[in-house]
Amino acid sequence: MNKAQSPTVDCDKAATLLESLTELVIRAGEAILAVNRSAMNVTGKSDGSPVTEADLAADHIIVEGLTRLAPHVSLLSEERVHLATPPYKDSFFLIDPLDGTKEFVAGRNEFTVNVALVTHGVPLLGIVGAPALGLIWRGIVGKGAERLTLQGGTASQAVAIRTRPCPPRGAPWTVAVSRSHGDARTEAFIDERSGAVRAVLGSAVKFGRVAEGAVDIYPRLSPTSEWDVAAGHAVVVAAGGKVTDSHGHPLHFGLGREDFLVPEFIAWGDPAAA
Repeated sequence: MNKAQSPTVDCDKAATLLESLTELVIRAGEAILAVNRSAMNVTGKSDGSPVTEADLAADHIIVEGLTRLAPHVSLLSEERVHLATPPYKDSFFLIDPLDGTKEFVAGRNEFTVNVALVTHGVPLLGIVGAPALGLIWRGIVGKGAERLTLQGGTASQAVAIRTRPCPPRGAPWTVAVSRSHGDARTEAFIDERSGAVRAVLGSAVKFGRVAEGAVDIYPRLSPTSEWDVAAGHAVVVAAGGKVTDSHGHPLHFGLGREDFLVPEFIAWGDPAAA
């Protein structure tokens, strides 16, 4: 959905929303965990991807909350993309209520709730919650990034995180790779880094691991959706990293690219390596 004259949200205004947005991500995660995976209904979208009652429950919580917290700011959710009216030129929220639905359906724990605030096509704020792992990564570009641990629905005190420098010459890179979405271009890119160690992970957890300095790089040289990328993009950049295409060019969001696809991206822990 798009709102006329959506206001531009800057870094300072984003900071005032961070705690409330984090609470929405926590609540959405709790709703996902409350769903009985062995008995839930799973349907398919037109692109073949699955959707469950957990996706829809999380979407409802986040959209209702954002409408209350920032009623004049546009929003785009994966589960409401049929309502989208691009381009989103000022500020808007970009939401994936359940990233990694395949992981969720398969009974694995690497699925996330992604909420991003994008301004002028660039992710400014991002929150990536991994409810089954009890973790949240969040950040505001220009103000830093942090990780929270969840226990019983309560977040611990935030711990500052930062990406790490690229490995010295001759040392192996640790590369985050998708468990469910491998492709030949990405594999070839990884193979160019001799001795690369693959960290196989699901969903936007990969961005979180780059942001906290656990892995060096996360490449995906095949198309994915903007809502899969934007929150992690903001967290990595806030933590000191960089996200580009394979030519080192920046990414842009919400401008009406066909099906809201990002053709490719690389999340670099060390921006000097980009």
